[in-house]
Amino acid sequence: MPEFTLRRATAADADVLAAFNIAMAHETEGKRLLPAVIGAGVRRMLAEPALGFYLVAQAQGEVVGGLMVTTELSDWRNGRFWWIQSVYVQPAWRRRGVFRALYAHLGELATREPDVCGFRLYVERENANAQATYRSLGMEGTDYLLFEQLKAGVVYLEGQAVKG
Repeated sequence: MPEFTLRRATAADADVLAAFNIAMAHETEGKRLLPAVIGAGVRRMLAEPALGFYLVAQAQGEVVGGLMVTTELSDWRNGRFWWIQSVYVQPAWRRRGVFRALYAHLGELATREPDVCGFRLYVERENANAQATYRSLGMEGTDYLLFEQLKAGVVYLEGQAVKG
């Protein structure tokens, strides 16, 4: 029996989810997110369910891990991919099945949504531990690279603005 419970996040979880995002960005990419920006983003996601949702794992009254899900319509499949993002598990709870349980719960939720055709996520190229975890759950790398262009003037990192 797992030592934790799984549930959808609520507004009461906003601060811990923002802290998880700050820790994850620093641990995996050495980036320092702006607390006010990430806090507002987490609260927005929680307040606007059409954007997506968070799942959390809770143990001993404390949230110990979580992930965010957003959707992408695939016209090729006439279905939605659920994008798994903002994955974080507190260090003391790693290697204890937290992410595996969150992923399995997400799979159960997807069975109730007939147009969900699969899951996707992106991972840092150098994050071998995360990649091994995802592969162990049946996920595979794709032939696609991720590209982005941020709008000029956007500020999301400490000390850095996107230049136009």
